[in-house]
Amino acid sequence: MEAGYEIIVRGLVQGVGFRPFIRRLAQKHCMNGEVVNRSDGVMVLLHCDLPAARRFMDDIRTLAPPAANVRSVEINRTEVRNYRDFIIRPSVDDGETITEVSPDIAVCGECLSDLEKDPRRIDYPFINCTNCGPRFTIVRAIPYDRAATTMAPFEMCRPCASEYNDINDRRYHAQPVACNHCGPVYTLLAEGKNVTDIIAILQEISERLAAGGSVAIKSTGGYNLMCNALSEEAVAALRRRKQRDMKPFAVMFRDIETLREYCRTDDDEEALLLSWRRPILILKQKKPLAPSVSSGLNTTGAMLPHMPVHHMLFRFLETPAVVLTSGNLSDEPIIISDSDALCDLMPVTGCVVSYNREINNRADDSVVRMCHGKTILIRRSRGYAPEPVDLAAVAEGIFAAGAEQKNSFCIGKGSRAILSQYIGDIKNVATCDYYAETYRLFSSLFRFVPSDVVCDMHPDYLSGRFAEELAGKRGVPLMRIQHHHAHAVSVMAEHRLSGRVIGVVMDGTGYGTDGNIWGSEFLIASATEFERYTHFEYFMMPGGDAAVAEPWRMALSCLCSSLGSDYDFRSLKLFREIDEIRFATVQKMLVHGINTPVTCGAGRIFDAVSAMLGLCARSSFDSEAPMRLESAISCNTREFYPFAINGTVHLGDTFRELLRDSEQADISTAAAKFHNTIAQVILEVSIRMRNDTGLNDVVLSGGVFQNRYLLEKSSYLLLMNRFNVYTNHQVPPNDGGIALGQLAVAAERRRLCV
Repeated sequence: MEAGYEIIVRGLVQGVGFRPFIRRLAQKHCMNGEVVNRSDGVMVLLHCDLPAARRFMDDIRTLAPPAANVRSVEINRTEVRNYRDFIIRPSVDDGETITEVSPDIAVCGECLSDLEKDPRRIDYPFINCTNCGPRFTIVRAIPYDRAATTMAPFEMCRPCASEYNDINDRRYHAQPVACNHCGPVYTLLAEGKNVTDIIAILQEISERLAAGGSVAIKSTGGYNLMCNALSEEAVAALRRRKQRDMKPFAVMFRDIETLREYCRTDDDEEALLLSWRRPILILKQKKPLAPSVSSGLNTTGAMLPHMPVHHMLFRFLETPAVVLTSGNLSDEPIIISDSDALCDLMPVTGCVVSYNREINNRADDSVVRMCHGKTILIRRSRGYAPEPVDLAAVAEGIFAAGAEQKNSFCIGKGSRAILSQYIGDIKNVATCDYYAETYRLFSSLFRFVPSDVVCDMHPDYLSGRFAEELAGKRGVPLMRIQHHHAHAVSVMAEHRLSGRVIGVVMDGTGYGTDGNIWGSEFLIASATEFERYTHFEYFMMPGGDAAVAEPWRMALSCLCSSLGSDYDFRSLKLFREIDEIRFATVQKMLVHGINTPVTCGAGRIFDAVSAMLGLCARSSFDSEAPMRLESAISCNTREFYPFAINGTVHLGDTFRELLRDSEQADISTAAAKFHNTIAQVILEVSIRMRNDTGLNDVVLSGGVFQNRYLLEKSSYLLLMNRFNVYTNHQVPPNDGGIALGQLAVAAERRRLCV
């Protein structure tokens, strides 16, 4: 044994070509030693002196593979063998500590080139290398090796095994490595057809789409449904069969040049579209697609091909753009089982394209927006999950159940929060089963044993019931966290903010400590507690959840509050088309307070204004009314409506003037002025809070801040008034980020109790 150095690299360093990178780095530095995957990271042993080890360590940080995320590098003096070369050791499973699991990585440019020139991989739809390919969706256990993935049944042929073991090859230790001779294969099933030749499959898909049909195709994290995005007949037919009325469809474009023809992009947006994450990005429309794709909105959920088969397919397609939407029936999880696809999707499309490799962890396509050059996540899944968030406090053993809508849960490992992929709205048996299944997978994959359980305060959330049962089975404490406090702390956790902040949280609904429905909260918040400073005034929700489905009800409620119940509402254009008996019933509910829970949710106020402006009287999908309200803005104005702050925020004057504008002014200006009003409210209340508390850090969270116009306007006003502004970027501002806040609150409370 001789003197040497041990380097421990932690972070996202497995499944991203890290060991081959270390081996090549050793060649560059002319060093001998070894590298090994351990459960807690990558360990490098070097036979060298300290200056050489430090130079090596610096190169690890600066030259790491694109998809790697080096979070820490630790160097220690140790005794090493007198190595004659540099070797890669088999992975070591060394206890409960774990490393990160790579998200799935879009196919790289070198592999796309090999599709046309590598003799064994010409037109091979599963081509991959150490820099790309499936990761999270195929992994069963860590350390990340082929035997611990769903590639295990596919024995490498001799040439693939040679590449896998050749340090100078790009496929060195690429766990999903395969070729036309030894890897997974696609199969197309349709009435009277069973096709296995990939070229014939692609031709068949192209012919079906050209004829106005659709197909179900197995993608990285589940099945997708596909049709021609330029054919109104095809898109409308897919909507009917999928039971999806008006919710916008995502569109995959042939390439970035084609995407530019149909959507407006800037440099940051194009960089994200072309990144290895390849999300769906919400962009302003430039050239129309089929009208039913976006259902009248001025935005398109745009994406580029991320699998080899997508690139191959566009060689055959006549259309430059296809709808690519989740393969599921309405409100159910994305399908990953081939048998379920044949049962549920074959009746929808008449054609199912599958492959014979199992998906172990389902993952929808991620959906994002860009705001001031930064990513705002709307749905966090493929390409992002299960990437962790670093915390300031130790969260080991904490399970955070998340919310009811747009659910993701979160587990604590050390000082990292590991969020699940997007689960969805937990409101049926299928989604509940998916939630429980994913918890079991994460517990196994990350060796997670709960010592504390935390959930939302709402007494009827199914995620809360899961948390109660888990805490009871394990005999561990259960903590309930107020919904909007968790939203605020999710931002604090991302930015590692300590102390108190001004928390501005705006969403549609959240159970409040007074038993009412909150959603326009101005909080003085820390990681452990909060004080409610003010909020929008309460309004009645006639019919409860029916008011969410029919925004005209919230419009009537807000106008009754500001104009009085004796006002002749039937004279307003908004209410003329509402059935007279139905209208009279809702009006009586408001007058007598029958079945009218109260809410201050900003989302419901956006619903009301959208209805007042004639944009959305009835919703066919979640958040349709606010989306149409934002989409209506096409002007540039700084004007805003009057409002009052007196104990709570009163919007009566806002509604009265907006109603006048709706009758005589253009809707675009009215929509912009309303958004400006909410941003002005945020500014003025924040100034009052700063004057009262001395706080200057403002965190913005909640689903309403998915609205790009509002987020940009609010952030701008706050920054111009010298506030420090923080928003969600690693997790969604909607309820998909709630679990991170829950976990951070629980971790800090536990720390203070020790």
